[in-house]
Amino acid sequence: MSGEGSCGKVVRYSDVEAQPLPEDMATGAFVRWLIAERDGARNFYMRLFEVKPGGHIKAHYHPWEHEIFVLEGGGEVRIGGRWHRVEAGHAIFIPPNVEHEYKASESGLKFICVIPARPTAEEAGQPVRCD
Repeated sequence: MSGEGSCGKVVRYSDVEAQPLPEDMATGAFVRWLIAERDGARNFYMRLFEVKPGGHIKAHYHPWEHEIFVLEGGGEVRIGGRWHRVEAGHAIFIPPNVEHEYKASESGLKFICVIPARPTAEEAGQPVRCD
């Protein structure tokens, strides 16, 4: 069942198109924009990422934070200079302008990622050091 408009939205994730991330950003990774500006969201957007086994979202940074919850599978996430093993049930916080990347394990990696609708920091000319 799905309802949209000014009164909110309810949607099954599988009914939202999985869009491949560009090759310069990732290999074997897809995003579903579950809740976005087009739905009337003004403060936060919710995305579902699916990274195929052995897939990788390459190192990047930007002036907004991430709040992530791992739903299925596992892998590694690098935040600044430190790698962390993650699996279903882990929550992850990535501050703005801190370089980060993700690598899926043999089981793949599926996670919810919530981002603010607007930057939460000034854009940095280079990533913030965080070791």
